Amino acid sequence: MTAQAPYARLSPDLVLDAVGACGLWPDGRLLALNSYENRVWQVGLEAVGDEPATPVIAKFYRPGRWSDAAIEEEHAFAQALANDELPVVAPLAFHGKTLLHHHGFRYALTPRRGGRAPSLESAEQLQWLGRLIARMHVVGARGAFVHRSRIDRDTMVHQPMQAVLASTLLPASLHGHYRAAAGRLDDAIARRQEAVGAVRQIRLHGDCHPGNVLWTDNGPHFVDFDDARRGPAVQDLWMLAGDEAAMEALLEGYRQFRDFDDGELALIPALRAMRQLHYAGWIAERWSDPAFPAAFPFAAEPRWWEQHVADLHELADELA
Repeated sequence: MTAQAPYARLSPDLVLDAVGACGLWPDGRLLALNSYENRVWQVGLEAVGDEPATPVIAKFYRPGRWSDAAIEEEHAFAQALANDELPVVAPLAFHGKTLLHHHGFRYALTPRRGGRAPSLESAEQLQWLGRLIARMHVVGARGAFVHRSRIDRDTMVHQPMQAVLASTLLPASLHGHYRAAAGRLDDAIARRQEAVGAVRQIRLHGDCHPGNVLWTDNGPHFVDFDDARRGPAVQDLWMLAGDEAAMEALLEGYRQFRDFDDGELALIPALRAMRQLHYAGWIAERWSDPAFPAAFPFAAEPRWWEQHVADLHELADELA
């Protein structure tokens, strides 16, 4: 296993063996789920007696991304939320452990929980989500992450910027232009954060976009805490709010369970800009993983980077 092909040895047989090592009985059915940062499989299980067995989700963590301690913090946070009866999918424990090891890979198993995308045009559903996120933040505010990074400029701007500059994807002719655009945006983000002032940092889902919320007839549940970090509460709200009316609906529900500092709303353009800059750095850093050129072929085109540089300048203008 190498940094260039971190999952080269992760064969279907190894996935089945890893699930079987937990004392479960895979029935041979495997379904690869959409994930690039990690590798995620739905694994069918043999029925026990007359009861049909529910498949499990096997998530194999990208080598080198998080320490064991950081992954265990993610699991502990998800379990704390589940203990407070929040609809989250927490890892299963085997012999008291949720972080499992098999043939050099680290993995976790969770129950399969299906669902559909939420309707972000429904004020009722947005209020429901707002209430649940507030309850999540009540739990998040009770403790702090020690081993996981924060949503800050170092993680979301400086590190991705260095990854892009070190990558062969960025055309040599654009190095200076990219450095200037990213630096200008970084300065604009810093000024916006300074203008807003200090805001409370709490444990968050961290990547609360519509794809990580699944809706059933019983309501929504949250999945994938892989990007859980400390940051401002608004981070878990803005990706679900397509416009001001949607944000108002989210906050109407949120305030039923937790106070919200309206000053954090001014951080949304900065958070959006950080995410866009981080996205390009993420692709550049992972490009040697064969899954990334296949999934993001546009990143090999100079014109995409030209547009990215233009987008960074536009974002800096919006923050000015």
